[in-house]
Amino acid sequence: MTRSTLTACATALLLTVITAPTATADSGHRAGSLVLVGGGLKDDNKQVYGEIIKRAGGENARIGVITASSVPESQDPDAADPDLCSNSKCNGLYYADVFKSHGAADAQWIPVDLDHIANADDPAVVRQVNSMTGFFFGGGDQSRYLTTLLNGPAHKDTKVLAAIRAKLRAGAVVSGSSAGAQIAAGEDMVTGGESYEGLRDGSKPGYFDDATVLGYEPEGGFGFLRSGLVDTHTGAYGREGRAIRLAADTGNDRVYALEENTALVVDDAGSPRERVRVLGPRGVAVLDLRRARGTEGTGAGTWSVSGVRYNYLTDGDRYDPRTWLTLPAAGKRPLLPGGTAPVPANGDVFYSVANPDGVPYSFLNTARALAATRAQRTAQATTYEDGPRFTVTFDKAPGFLAWGKDASAPQTLTNLGIRITSE
Repeated sequence: MTRSTLTACATALLLTVITAPTATADSGHRAGSLVLVGGGLKDDNKQVYGEIIKRAGGENARIGVITASSVPESQDPDAADPDLCSNSKCNGLYYADVFKSHGAADAQWIPVDLDHIANADDPAVVRQVNSMTGFFFGGGDQSRYLTTLLNGPAHKDTKVLAAIRAKLRAGAVVSGSSAGAQIAAGEDMVTGGESYEGLRDGSKPGYFDDATVLGYEPEGGFGFLRSGLVDTHTGAYGREGRAIRLAADTGNDRVYALEENTALVVDDAGSPRERVRVLGPRGVAVLDLRRARGTEGTGAGTWSVSGVRYNYLTDGDRYDPRTWLTLPAAGKRPLLPGGTAPVPANGDVFYSVANPDGVPYSFLNTARALAATRAQRTAQATTYEDGPRFTVTFDKAPGFLAWGKDASAPQTLTNLGIRITSE
C-alpha cells in the first residue's frame, strides 16, 4: 500500500467515525458513566482518579467505596496490623484515603462484605449510598460481589445494589478495578481461568477453585455495561486467549480486554448509546468476533478459531460500539511501516505461568512488531505449552491500520486479523 493510498483510507475512516452520531461529544443524556480499570491501579494515577472525581462532582465529590470482593476481616490473619492487613474493611479505608488525597470532598467505605451480608439490605447503609455522588468497587474475587450484593444464587439486587443502580441511571459515576471492573459486565461474566487451558478445554459455567479452569457466570455480574464482555489484567497475565475462547463459546461478539493502570471510560452506560474512551498509560484491546468461527478438532483438546479482529486503543482513543469504529486521539496519524526487520520469534504468546522466562504483554508485542515492519504481512507466535500447541497468526488483513505520534512506534492498532489453530 502506498502512502497516498494509506492516507486516503485513513481519511475515509476518520470521516466515517467523526460523522457517526454516537462518536461525537456528550449529547446531554443523563445516564451515568463507568470508569473501569484493568487492575493494578497505582495510587499516583492522577488521570484515572481525577476522572472519577471529576465525574462525581469535582471538589464536591463523595465516593462510596465497596470492597466486598476482598476477604472479610474475620478471615484475614493480619487484620490487626495496619501495615499487613488485606481485607475488605482495611482495603476500603485505604481506597477512601486515596480518593481524598486526590481531592474528593469525602470518601467512605460502604460496610458490606462476607462478614456483613445483612448490611446490603440495611436502610442505614442504603441512606449512606444515596448520599454519595460516585462509587468505586475494589479488586479481589468478583464471585464475592455476587454473594453479597446479588443475594447469591437468586441473582436479585439487594437494596444497596438497587440504590447504586438508581444513582448510575440518574447520572452518577461507577468505577472499579480488576474484579471491580469485571463485575460491571452482564451475561457470561468470566470467573477465572488461564489462556492455554481455556483454549484446550473450553469454558464452563460456574465458579471453580482452580485457576486453570475457564469459568463464567451465565447470568453475569451487575450488568452496568451493555456493549461487550470484560476481561482484566489482559496483557500482564496473557489473557487474550481466554477472552477469545469465552466469547466464542458463549456467542458474544465483543470483548473489552483491559490493561493494568488504565481505564475504559464509558458514557451513557447501560444504554444503546454507550461510547467509550481509553485513559491511562497502557491500553484496552477490543476483540471483534462478529465473523469468528470456532471449530473443534479431531484430537483431544484441539480447537481453532478464525475471523477474529484485534483492535488496541491507547490514551485518548475513542470507540463507538454501535458502528464498531475507532477514532484515534488527536495527534495520532496513520503510520506506513518503515522497518525491515522480521518480527521476533515468540514461543510464549500468552505469557504462561509455567514459563519462568516469560514476558508480559507478549501478544501485544508481536502485534506491534508486525505493524512496524514492511517485511511481513503475517506473523506467527505459539503457546509455551504443547499437547496440543496453539499457534496464533497475526494478519494485516484488509482494513488494518496502525496509528501513532512517532512513525517508528505504532500505538493504536485497528482491524488486525487473528487466527488460532492447534497441532
